[in-house]
Amino acid sequence: MDKAHIVLMTLVAYKVLLIGIGIWASKRTQSSHDFFLGDRGLGPIVAALSYSSSAASAWVLLGLTGIAYQHGLSTIWVPIGSILTVFITWIWVAPRLMTFSRQHNHISLTEVIAHGQTGRLRTITLFLCSIIVVTSFIFYIAAQFQGAGNTFATTFDISMTSSIIIGAVIIMVYTLLGGFWAVSVTDAVQGSLMALAAIVMPIAAYVAVGGIEGLMLGLASSGNSHLLSFNAGHAGWLAVGFVVGGLSIGIGTFGQPHLMARIMALRDKNALRHARTIACSWYVVVFMGMWFVGLTGHVLHNNIGNSEDIFFIMLDGLFPPILSAVFLAAVLSAIMSTADSQLLAAATAIANDLGLGKQNPQKLLLISRITIVILVALAVALALQLPAQIFERVLFAWMALGAAFGPSLFARLAGMPVKALGTILSISLGFGLTVILSLLPNTPGDVAERLIPIITAFIVLLIFRDKNLGQEPH
Repeated sequence: MDKAHIVLMTLVAYKVLLIGIGIWASKRTQSSHDFFLGDRGLGPIVAALSYSSSAASAWVLLGLTGIAYQHGLSTIWVPIGSILTVFITWIWVAPRLMTFSRQHNHISLTEVIAHGQTGRLRTITLFLCSIIVVTSFIFYIAAQFQGAGNTFATTFDISMTSSIIIGAVIIMVYTLLGGFWAVSVTDAVQGSLMALAAIVMPIAAYVAVGGIEGLMLGLASSGNSHLLSFNAGHAGWLAVGFVVGGLSIGIGTFGQPHLMARIMALRDKNALRHARTIACSWYVVVFMGMWFVGLTGHVLHNNIGNSEDIFFIMLDGLFPPILSAVFLAAVLSAIMSTADSQLLAAATAIANDLGLGKQNPQKLLLISRITIVILVALAVALALQLPAQIFERVLFAWMALGAAFGPSLFARLAGMPVKALGTILSISLGFGLTVILSLLPNTPGDVAERLIPIITAFIVLLIFRDKNLGQEPH
């Protein structure tokens, strides 16, 4: 049996599992709270793994390995920055967000940010947040579809159009069936597969490259001295900017609606404590493991056209055909299934946060499911019509959401009262500046694009602090 048939059989088995989970979850989805937040009954393992895999899938497996392959040691600041922010999230943000959302019965990040607002300004805040969530996630979901489609097209005799559509339909089906439960459980399965790949592949790569000494010698013999530099050859303030820019990639974490939903859905404080340990450990293993795979890939395969293909090339080079095929199928399915979390978060923004059908729970569920179908169609169209590197597309969406919502979330959880107008301006500037700066020539490490919007958004919140209200309880 050849590799293509093994991959296909594994893919079919995995997709059957996903649909089965969707059917099982549909029996637990009786209300909008079940559909959007799993009735706040998430255990630590599912919460931690689904959080982690939703935060890092195609852009880590393909994007991070790709930039490590292309730029060498200087990319270390990307995984370090991501690891630092996951620790901040689970140590400081998580306990406060879980408590606050339960106290006020909020089921989305938007509701947390708009808490206490009334009248027209609250309506504007909810509408603005919903537009930003949907716009950003369209790019995010398209990147997942694109990552899967590229690989399908090279593995099978199937066009990229067909492969993207098939994967998108399967994701859509189990998300429609089971909502939050289906999304969380399937993402937990995905997270387990990613962790397995991030343990096995670096070990095999370490042996193949001849250890650390072989890696360093291989990078040195490439003829590109920048591969051995931790600041990409920059000096002075440019070097500082490059390092800070790499570290700051993780700050977008705090504004991701689909990640904050996992925290809000935790069962209790005991589940939170266990989930914190699992999520932080997962990040260290997966981010550092895939970074190392990208570095060793440059030594073992130093002349490939698309750097984001190095993950799959390494699979072929490190493992026998059968094992390589199983890993390829499993991880490819994991990449595709990541889009489910963004789909559900975007549906929540439109159906719940805008108040559509709130008086009729069944109507709310129907609107949510129709929204998911429309979003899948738009993301598929974007993936096919606007090709772009996965890392770049996901990074834009990630930073836009982080700059828009992160500062307001921190202010809310820190108990800092802010006038509604200040929140609106902060969100608008955070998102708008990210869009504008993303169109300009890159700075070293893209430090401007990552820091200027979020710093500006924080300053606006400080200016519009409502001193008459004092500090809010948190």
